[in-house]
Parts: sequence; structure tokens; C-alpha cells
Amino acid sequence: MRNKILLFAIIISLSGLASVTFAQTATIGPKNSVVTGDVISVDAGRIILQTKDGELNVGLSDKTEYKRVPADNPSLKAATPAAFGEIGVGDKLMVLGMMSADKKTLPAKSVYLMTKSDIADKLAKERERWTTRGISGRVVTVNLDTKQVTVEVRGLAAATSVVLTPKPEAKYRRYAPNSVKYSEANVSNFAELKAGDMLRAVGDKSADGASFAAEEILTGAFQTVAGTVKAVDAVKNEVVITDLQSKKDVTVELGSASLLKKFPEQMAQMMAARQSAQAGGPGGPGGQAQGRPQTGTGNGQSGTGPGGGGSPGGPRGGIDDMLERFPNITAADLKVGDMIAVSSSKSTNLDRITAIKLLAGVEPFIRAAQATSGGQRGQVTQSLSIPGLEGVSFQ
Repeated sequence: MRNKILLFAIIISLSGLASVTFAQTATIGPKNSVVTGDVISVDAGRIILQTKDGELNVGLSDKTEYKRVPADNPSLKAATPAAFGEIGVGDKLMVLGMMSADKKTLPAKSVYLMTKSDIADKLAKERERWTTRGISGRVVTVNLDTKQVTVEVRGLAAATSVVLTPKPEAKYRRYAPNSVKYSEANVSNFAELKAGDMLRAVGDKSADGASFAAEEILTGAFQTVAGTVKAVDAVKNEVVITDLQSKKDVTVELGSASLLKKFPEQMAQMMAARQSAQAGGPGGPGGQAQGRPQTGTGNGQSGTGPGGGGSPGGPRGGIDDMLERFPNITAADLKVGDMIAVSSSKSTNLDRITAIKLLAGVEPFIRAAQATSGGQRGQVTQSLSIPGLEGVSFQ
């Protein structure tokens, strides 16, 4: 019975490794425990492991058994004999042993290893799959009768409509609250798809790019809040902004998984001017550009899933790849008076949100949206569309 429980615990832990996440500590029987975490140091006779509960001293002996589990086939059957010398900083381990009374030391009976390089290779393959065979965009309509979804797919300069049809055995997943990590997504179904959702799918596109047969669909409901920085608390990792639409203060929590970037000034000005022209703003053609539907953050336009690309088939050099090249920032880099835009899970409570992504340097987009809408209150974000908040890289 104990062996079956151990097998179950390890399979559960390893099953998430396609997205590079081990399960948390599990207890096997009255004394033995299975603990997972990241290696932060390796010395003769011991390993320091970073777990969800803090650092753990893993004791090793000549009786400790080592096994290596491949990232692309995370199962016990695929595990092969390994050695202590193969373990390095950044690797992920699952350790079986008898925990000390103070829960700070774990003499290891068995160590299951997944190396950092194997994980990186697995991620690269996953990114390639979602990039070359994927699309991402905003759900416009959902037809429950025909099981078809119309998706607005945005590129750097234009948007197109794609009719998505799930394959018979299609898999569905939906982002967990305040997360765009594939590893944390929940099992879902077609009935959970809603207009306004952001969607990422992998499958086969038609030759003309107008239709898409999906074998895996990942969705989530997100919102964008844009505003002026009112206060910054770098210690708490929080920012207070005045929402440009509601005129109310919003506290933005910056978690460890939050992505903070700054839009390069010249690029922001150029792209905002192009958006304004296409939307019929000052200096524009006086009307909305054909093939470029006007979209807004009120429809949840931010945050999609793994992969890159922003047009049918997900070509390289799309919005997601562009965002990755932007400079990283921290809360300390933000100043009172800065304009920022934040994406988060959609919520009815806007007093406090957790940032999935935060973009600074977005003043040109906000000013262009205000000019297009005539600067009327309540319409500030009606036409606001900030590239980079509409997709994230594979995690």
C-alpha cells in the first residue's frame, strides 16, 4: 500500500513538469515524507533545497539512491540511475526520507532529479510548438450549437478574425486567478469559454489563415487598469495608482510572478501614433482602418498563455517576443506621476489587484486614446490598446 501511495505522489509531482512545477510536500505513512524543491547549493554530503516552506537541508549517505527523470517523459518508468555528481544548482529534486523533528533536515533515502538543462530543453520545445502551431487573441463570439469560436487575433499593426473549431479530442485549460502560468491552469471545457476571454490555442490553421482546428485551448478572463502612480512602496512591493477611468485609487500588488517592463519611449510614440491614425484620431484618415476592429480593455484584453506571436500561426517577432525584449523594471523604478498600465485577473473588486503584468512608459498610448475619445471621462480606456498587455511568454 505504501508503495502505491509513493508512486501516486511522485506521479502527481512529476506530471506538472512540462511546465516546470513540482508538487509540494507530501507525507507518506507516519514518518516518511516526499519533499520537492529547487537546488540552491550542493556540498559533499548535503544539498540545500528551496521548498515552499523555506530552505531544507537534505542529508546524503552512501545508501542514498539517485534517479534521473527526463523532463519530456516525467514518469517513474522513464527514470534512469543517476549519481550525486549530476546534481547542480537550479535543478529540481524530489526527495524521499524521514524528516527531522524540527523539519529542517531530511536524510535522503531516494533522490529523483530533473536537471535544469533538461527543463530548459523541454520549455524550448513547448515554446516552439505553441509558437509555430498556435494562435492567440480575444474571444469575440462563442457558438454553443456549432462549437465554434470567433477569435480576434492581433498583430503589431492589424487584427484579423479567425474561426476556431476544437478537434474531437481537444483539451481545455483555464488560467487560475492572478496567474498566466500554464502549470497553474485548471482543467476546463468548452462551456467555460466566454466572449471577452483571452485565448491561446495550438493546432492546425487553414491555408488562408481564416480557420483553425484546435487540439488544445487555453483561456482566461483578464482586465487592464491604466492610471497615474500616486504612491510607491518598494518594501511591500505595492503601487497605488489613480484609475484613469474610475478616478479611484487602486492598490496594485506586485508578486514574485508579476512581469514588470518599460515600453521604450520612441517605440511607444511611433506605435501610438499609428494606432491613432488607424482609429481615426488627430492626423488620421478620419475613420477606423479596415480590418482593425477597435478594441478596449473593458473586454478583458490582456494576458494570454504560452508561446509567442500575435497573428495566425504565431510568427516570430510578434507582440510576445517584443515584450520580452523590453527593459525589466522594479517597483523602485516607478515614480509618482508616472502613467502605467496593469493587467490582472478580471474581478469585481478594483480597490486592490494583483498584477500579472505591469507596463511603464505607456503615456503615448493613453494620450492617444484620450484624444481619440475626445478626452471624455469614462471613455479614456474605451479605445485604449497597449501592445504587450495582450500576451505573455510561455511560463
